[in-house]
Amino acid sequence: MRFRILGPLEVATDHGEGATPQALKLRSLLATLCVHADRVVPTQRLINALWAGAPPRTASTALQVYISKLRRHFGNLGVGSSIITTQSPGYALRLKHHSLDLRQFDSTVLQAREAVHAGLPREAAQLLSEAVQLWNGPALADVRATPALNGYARQLEERRNATYEQRLELELGLGRHSELMGELYGLVHDHPMWENLHAYLMIALYRSGRIRECLKVYSNIRQALVEEIGVEPCALLRNLHHAVLSRESRLDDPGRGLLISSPS
Repeated sequence: MRFRILGPLEVATDHGEGATPQALKLRSLLATLCVHADRVVPTQRLINALWAGAPPRTASTALQVYISKLRRHFGNLGVGSSIITTQSPGYALRLKHHSLDLRQFDSTVLQAREAVHAGLPREAAQLLSEAVQLWNGPALADVRATPALNGYARQLEERRNATYEQRLELELGLGRHSELMGELYGLVHDHPMWENLHAYLMIALYRSGRIRECLKVYSNIRQALVEEIGVEPCALLRNLHHAVLSRESRLDDPGRGLLISSPS
């Protein structure tokens, strides 16, 4: 079986046939088990994921029913009900030979870190690109109704965002600012308050000789931040803006990285 949670919850057979449970409670339960795959999830945590802070008096019994239905669902697919085990203080999804996109994501990011430590930035950038491409939209997009599941999803998305930034830093360090331009414009359009993305775009534009556009990017994000949440840009952006106005030579040096810190 193939499990996906980096986007809407999806389950498919090895032959690509859809096998995602239809009922929302079953999908929510399965999503929680996937987030904690191969680890025991306490009963109370599962109840919180399904019913938030107001579970019914029969929540424990209802959870047992949903576990039974999930096991039956997988049994009907020929997987065997043992894919979900009972182990104090709760239940666990045992992947064994089954795949989970989150696990593949984590493994690929780890390989990228090892490549960086080995002095292989091109290989690392490619691996991080592959990791990001595993995503198919917001994490757990169809089962975020409770605070617990929404919290899990936000944690996963923070990991994706960090991976995006690591990859962009590597790409800029490799001198690929021109190749990144279109992607960065798309990203800042989709994430207008993500300050680091605007910093990457500013650097890419500066290194491409497009100074006026670079300064316009700063002006746009500053206006958005001030008008919408009443704050000035972060120190990273302010320092970068000052460096652009001063035409500091460090901006042209890919070896200096993303210039997050001010010059020493």
